[in-house]
Amino acid sequence: MPTPFKGTINVDIRDSKPDWAPFEPPQAPKGSPNVVYIVLDDVGYSAISSYGGPIATPNIDRISNDGVRYTQWHTTALCSPTRSCLLTGRNHTRNSMACITEAAIGFPNASGTVPPENGMLSEILGELGWNTYMVGKWHLCPDDEMNVASTRRNWPTGRGFERWYGFLGAETNQWYPDLVHDNHPVDQPTLPEEGYHFSVDITDKAIEFIKDSKVIAPDKPFFLYYAPGAAHAPHHAPREWADKYRGQFDDGYEAMREKTLARQKELGIVPENTVLPAINPIGTYETRTGPDGLPFPLLDETRPWASLSTDEQRLFSRMAEVYAGFLSHADDQIGRLLDYLDDIGERENTMVIVVSDNGASGEGGPNGSVNEMKFANGIPDEIADNLERLDELGGVRTYNHYPNGWAMAFNAPFKMWKRYEFNGGTCDPCIISWPTGSQARGELRTQYHHAVDIVPTVLDVLGVVPPTRIKGHVQSRFDGVSMRYSFDDAAAPTTRRTQFFSMLGSRAIWHDGWKAITNHPTLSGWSHFNDDEWELYHTDDDPAEVRNLAAEYPDRVRELVNLWFAEAGANEAFPLDDRSALKSCSPPGRSCQRPATATSITRIRRRFRSPRP
Repeated sequence: MPTPFKGTINVDIRDSKPDWAPFEPPQAPKGSPNVVYIVLDDVGYSAISSYGGPIATPNIDRISNDGVRYTQWHTTALCSPTRSCLLTGRNHTRNSMACITEAAIGFPNASGTVPPENGMLSEILGELGWNTYMVGKWHLCPDDEMNVASTRRNWPTGRGFERWYGFLGAETNQWYPDLVHDNHPVDQPTLPEEGYHFSVDITDKAIEFIKDSKVIAPDKPFFLYYAPGAAHAPHHAPREWADKYRGQFDDGYEAMREKTLARQKELGIVPENTVLPAINPIGTYETRTGPDGLPFPLLDETRPWASLSTDEQRLFSRMAEVYAGFLSHADDQIGRLLDYLDDIGERENTMVIVVSDNGASGEGGPNGSVNEMKFANGIPDEIADNLERLDELGGVRTYNHYPNGWAMAFNAPFKMWKRYEFNGGTCDPCIISWPTGSQARGELRTQYHHAVDIVPTVLDVLGVVPPTRIKGHVQSRFDGVSMRYSFDDAAAPTTRRTQFFSMLGSRAIWHDGWKAITNHPTLSGWSHFNDDEWELYHTDDDPAEVRNLAAEYPDRVRELVNLWFAEAGANEAFPLDDRSALKSCSPPGRSCQRPATATSITRIRRRFRSPRP
């Protein structure tokens, strides 16, 4: 409600009394915490060192050492959907984000536009006196609005961010990004040969945004949404960072999984009885075919390391080195941001939340790729072609992605990866640090939570009551619950009882420690969802989902399947879509397809452009 005017108005100003209260900008309570989201991209559960992974991330470790790590925190298994949850506190299908925005199909669950009744955290905090900044990847804008002719209503500045700098879509070249500053495209400030990299650039901008405000209003709190391109393909890393990992992946992905699992058990991240699933996640499914004879997607098959030639092993190892260097380089930039917060005395009163938007990506297929766009079109990579680019991996002339065996390794101990509702796609890192508000330092939390729980947690910490209206729109209910109860109580019972999952035909439901999940392949075009087989796991004891208990507990399976359908209805999850990226993003020809535009076609062509001279 607007603040009422309490002055006096008469014909003559001399007889009138002013009241400035209705016209003053909102002010947050004195001493209110700052909030920083660090949203990593395609970073699996066990990639970073905080979760026992092989990739050195000392600055993320700094955050972890000042707070807590959640071992059962979940996402939707895909980027746009999870990011919508992180900013709204609602499930992705209620956000009309059943898939990425480029695959919108013109239904309430998948329009590519977050409805205004699902207000974003930026919109809430901006109206309460926080500065709101965003740098990096957005990916919450419909495909046909990613152009200068659009209304910008779904750009960050249209959804509550006062300032932003980054890119609108799913990915961008880290050496030559498609940059937008506030509401207009801009050129990058320097070239790669002059030291340019996107991760460095957005960190410079984040510091600049905060610094600009502190000069004028040093006590004003801020919300920063920091979303680097790392570690989504293309895996573009400065050579010196990739070379730090020279030889460290030569033993292969199976061996790395074993080493990672041993570290995770030592750290207490997974139960002692955890065992690894088979390295080839579709090994038990690959003989199956869909009801219409369609095979299980071969791009989801993993090749055992021992079956590779020496050249293939050399290529695959280098692809992992480049990915590791990309992520470590991004961590170094996070360190610059933390150092700046320390320098200005804001770190202690800043709540930092580090998450990944989904599990590690299997989109490189069995052989990896020097052009990740091939996956989107179902085109296999040829090893000979990739070997020719070995020395260029991570540089300006490649658009590379590792083979999916590394996705299994960086998701250890889980199976599958991004897109699938197995834990390899959905169970991801979540680290929360709030030094002035929590006594926990470097501790683990096992409570089950989801991306929808982050906004309620932030509002709880800030003492903010969710508004009933934003910009005149009546607000819908949250799906999330606050996680604050767990900050200083490792033994507190989980407050979340149920979580629904649906992505590209893969479906799951978690309830009171039990999880039912279909083994329906994503992007397969199989359809016939009622014929799906449901598996059953007790994930508290079996987070790797290797002991299928469906045959032992058929009644529980039926109960959970019924619960899934109830939750799917409540969350507007239908229709289900398991078509390939090529078909779901194809030119018009079906009534559900969004018309192709010259601007979208131009942008797609730009992804294949040659480097600038």
